[in-house]
Formats: sequence, C-alpha cells, structure tokens
Amino acid sequence: MAVKLAALVRDHAGEASVEPGVWPGGAALLRNGEAWVLAEERPDRAVGPSMAWARQRGAGAVHLLAESATGIMARRAGAFRQPPQVWYVEGRTLLPALTEPYPPAQRVPVELQSWRDLIVAGGADPVEEHGVLVGEVAGLEVCRAVVDEWTGVSRLEVGVGAHDREAFQLMHGDVPTVESLARVVAVVAAQRGPNAVGHPLSRLGAERLLRSRVMANPGVVGASSLRPVDPPTPRVNLKDPVPCVALGDQPDGSPVVVVFSVGVDLDVVPYAADARGALGLDGARLVIAVPRRDAHAMTTWMAGELVVPADVIGLEPPGGGGSPA
Repeated sequence: MAVKLAALVRDHAGEASVEPGVWPGGAALLRNGEAWVLAEERPDRAVGPSMAWARQRGAGAVHLLAESATGIMARRAGAFRQPPQVWYVEGRTLLPALTEPYPPAQRVPVELQSWRDLIVAGGADPVEEHGVLVGEVAGLEVCRAVVDEWTGVSRLEVGVGAHDREAFQLMHGDVPTVESLARVVAVVAAQRGPNAVGHPLSRLGAERLLRSRVMANPGVVGASSLRPVDPPTPRVNLKDPVPCVALGDQPDGSPVVVVFSVGVDLDVVPYAADARGALGLDGARLVIAVPRRDAHAMTTWMAGELVVPADVIGLEPPGGGGSPA
C-alpha cells in the first residue's frame, strides 16, 4: 500500500522527495509539507484520523485518497474551515471526489408500527432508526420488528443481536409474548445499571448507554430535553462501536444536536458534523459527549476547526456509577 500511494502521488503531483509514514489499514506520506493518506480500510471513517496524523507531523494541506466512500468523505471534510482534499482513486488517476448527498429519510413501514405497543408493554424503549423499529434497554437493542422475506408477514424478533434473535425464534416461535420479552428486558437491565461492570452486556453499545443516561438528565449537556435520532449512516451491527445521535432543545428553545461516543475516536468530530448536517441544522449548537477520560486534546482541537465549532463535554463514563455529569 505504501508503494501504491507513492506511485499515485508521483503520477499526480510529480517527482519529489517523500517521507513515508505509518497508517493502519492504508498508507501515508509527507511530501513538500503536505500529508497524503491512502485509506483502504473503513475509508468513511478516515477524515478525522488523517487530519490528526497531519497535525501531529506539522503538515499543512491534507490529501485523502480512497477507492470507495469518497462521496461521504468529501461531505464530512467540507464541514471544516480548512477541509482535507478528498481524491477518488481510479486506476492510477486521482479525481476530485464529488460530495455525496444525504440519503432520503426512511420511515418504519406501517405493518411494523403495530409492534410498538408490545415493545412498550415488555418494558423496552421503542427506537426508530433509518426505517428500522427496535426496542432498547439502557441503549442496548433487545428486539427488532422485521418482515419475513419469504412470507411477507411481520414479526418481532427478541434477542441481543442477529444470532440471539434467531436462537430465540427457534425456541419461542414467531409470536413472542409480552412475558418473554419482559424476561429478556429484566436480564439486560440488571447488567446495564449504574453499578453493573464486567458483564459483556454492560460493554455492548457503550455510546448508546451513555446516551440513554444523558437523556434522563439532559441538563448535563445544556439541554432541556433530548430524543434519539438517525445517525448520518445506518449502523451495521451491535458489536462495532459507532457514535449515536440525539436531538433536543436548549432552555431558550433553540435546537442542540448531541453526538455520543465512548473511547478515543479520532473521527467523531467529522461524524458529528455530518450528523448535524443530516438533520438540516448546520448552524445549530453541536455537542460531542464522551466519557471524561476520552475528551482527548485532538478531539477538542478538531471540534474548533469546524466551520461552526462544536463543544466537547466530558461525562462520567457508563458503568462508572452515579450521575452522568
């Protein structure tokens, strides 16, 4: 990948001495004081890390190359005052990436909305995200409304993750009762409480656990109310950590977008700005809420580099006990 990047840069910008660097899942180099990064793995999450890499090495301009997801990368890069230049790699040619528009909003199909009452009766919180209706307990998905691809009949699948839902269906059939859902809710709730630590259920979806606690006490981020909203791109699975989003009102009635993340995520700022843009609220206050230990200096710097800067607020981490403030 380092050889590939060097060849692409040489063909595009001409001969010059370069200083190779290390880039997980890709390659990076410095050339004439500029950073060039080739993102091969998870390119959609490469904007923030490329800016951090360049800043750590005192580089000026940032050039970000990829063979996929360049439309999303260009959209997220455009949220910064000095945006990285995103290039689409086509063979040995670099083409300026075209900004990809936000996908149209998706609504939960009418035939799935009927499961909302059962989700509530079972003790879970109904959450809609990119046209999918799920039930959550302290931010962890415990059930999902689906339409059978063969019969076209809707059903509520109970369980944490696809494999757990499949096992539950084999044991209980297609029609879960309120009692069976309530049992799963009780097990999960016991492992997602303020004092629950160590159990795998307390570690899954830590960013959503943080969101659920802040929604119960929105004043810690300066909001009077908060509700879950769609992230800028759909979540792929429950296992991989990815930020989540809430929208609310401040005491003066103005909107606030809050993005939650756990762990030092160098791409959380571009992601958060993209979430604000997806909601059509580019000028609204943006808060990035993270555990206090994860409020990294690079995140704070990057938040200040946005065209409309964001606030980074450090909170007590999920599982740490006590208030989220």
